[in-house]
Amino acid sequence: MYRPVMSSSPDISPAVTSALDSLASGQTPERLTLRDAVRALLARLAAMAPGRSVEVRVPPYGAIQCVEGPRHTRGTPPNLVETDPVTFLQLAAGRVDWAAAVADGRIRASGIRSDISSLFPIV
Repeated sequence: MYRPVMSSSPDISPAVTSALDSLASGQTPERLTLRDAVRALLARLAAMAPGRSVEVRVPPYGAIQCVEGPRHTRGTPPNLVETDPVTFLQLAAGRVDWAAAVADGRIRASGIRSDISSLFPIV
């Protein structure tokens, strides 16, 4: 069960702290905790890299557009990054390497602007 925890930084959502603690102890975070953590981190990523040229998808919990450049408006975006929630949390916390996750298929990145590795870690 998700229990709010005081984080070490006021900028980090309690859900992020709880989800990362679960992963560090070898457990899978609860679904609602994972959802809230992913959404908080996606919001932080969008704030760090405002724009609409890259779409970052973390199904089933959320998607954002970020990074300055040509704006995407309809259909499948030309610059797309997609990953699962656990990989996204680990990437955001610096617990997984971007290149390794791309190489083993945990991150799917396509388009000339899709390498957003420089934006991580974000917590």
